[in-house]
Amino acid sequence: MNKAKTLGELKKTGYQPRTIKEELRQNLIEKLKKKETVFEGIHGFEHSVVPELERAILSKHNINLLGLRGQAKTRLARLMIDLLDEYIPVIEGSEVNDDPMDPISSFGRKAIEEKGDNTPISWMHRSERFSEKLATPDVTVADLIGDVDPIKAANMKLSYSDPEVIHFGMIPRAHRCIFVINELPDLQARIQVSLFNILQEGDIQIRGFKLRMPLDLQFIFTANPEDYTNRGSIVTPLKDRIGSQILTHYPQDIETAKTITAQEANLEEKQHKMVKVPELAKDVLEQISFEARESEYVDEKSGISARMSITGFQNLLSTAERRALQQGSKKTVLRFSDFMGVIPSITGKIELVYEGEQEGAAFVAHQLINDATKTMFPDLFPAIEKLEKKQERTPYDDITQWFFESSGIDLEDGMSDNQYRKKLDSVKPLVDLINEYHPEIADNDKYFLMEFALWGLASYNKLSKQRFNEGLEFKDLYGGYIDKL
Repeated sequence: MNKAKTLGELKKTGYQPRTIKEELRQNLIEKLKKKETVFEGIHGFEHSVVPELERAILSKHNINLLGLRGQAKTRLARLMIDLLDEYIPVIEGSEVNDDPMDPISSFGRKAIEEKGDNTPISWMHRSERFSEKLATPDVTVADLIGDVDPIKAANMKLSYSDPEVIHFGMIPRAHRCIFVINELPDLQARIQVSLFNILQEGDIQIRGFKLRMPLDLQFIFTANPEDYTNRGSIVTPLKDRIGSQILTHYPQDIETAKTITAQEANLEEKQHKMVKVPELAKDVLEQISFEARESEYVDEKSGISARMSITGFQNLLSTAERRALQQGSKKTVLRFSDFMGVIPSITGKIELVYEGEQEGAAFVAHQLINDATKTMFPDLFPAIEKLEKKQERTPYDDITQWFFESSGIDLEDGMSDNQYRKKLDSVKPLVDLINEYHPEIADNDKYFLMEFALWGLASYNKLSKQRFNEGLEFKDLYGGYIDKL
């Protein structure tokens, strides 16, 4: 469509106004017919959340996205912008984005009465048609809907009963837009009540004015299930007016979680070139989040945000990068001990229950790394049974015997890659274990897997693992026990 500059030019183009819900519906239909991806960058929701969201849009519903933190609720809402027309015409100067063919404000109607077909038109891009408000207890009706502006009334010498003296709130200014209210239960009940008319009849009420403004909005609300009990609730009549409530969820497998982390980490190209990251390291990182969601120390109602893996991945690479910079190396390979650098990303992202508080956040973070290692160990090496027969030989006997006869090994954080490799190569039975079960493994990944094996044996109480200021120490189990005493 040519961008008309006046109402007369717009009429000649054959423009027909349509509501935002019709606009979203028709553009979604076109995308579905062309088999295009509707919500780019959303992973793991292809067979659950996305179909429900598309059905809600086709049904012209206002939507409530219900889920724990870090489940892409706000991201989904923002991606709905892509279903809007690229540009829409607006009466120039209108506070409420008046449609030239169907104005709702006194300003818009007066402009057309006075100027007719010469009424100036501006064009609004879809990126401008998104408004967002975080619900907090201090939000007022005036913030959302509007209020009488006494200064405007005095300057214009108008009566308080004149609609011209109204200062519009965020919702009327979002006419013909997508309007998002995040954390809806945090909105006070009396403020939620003010939304009833807008959702049902599409109009607003400001104080005692007999004012009818048939607003055209696509409402999207987000809420956390925890909020219903801890901080507030959505009042029943408001829930009744929201067409579709859609439940979001966390990634259900490691591959999906890895895809999300890689997409959102926003690492510099220099970091990617400097630090070689074994695929196993990415798997372990995501497994930590899965372990946290099942941990007895972590409050499951609070949830574990996908941001924990994202910031954890950033810290993981930065730990290896820092070591390389200190040594003057241009490249390095990630080590399993670099996961110690992920702990600050974990402690700030988990809500602990009483038992977790007693143990401390750092202890819980260490435990989650160990749990992730223990869970993944049987996928890479023979399972370690809880009850082993005394005379039966296991694949790990040579390793435990080596540590029993030696003083163990120290893996210092600051050692060079060559020193690190020599330390691990000195444990000959460990080298044999890797060669037997992973003969085709790349050299860069080999040493990460070797240290992973040591962590796994320690998590199954076959070896002792201790953290000291400069790094990690692996010893015979009984030697480690005596050192503790």
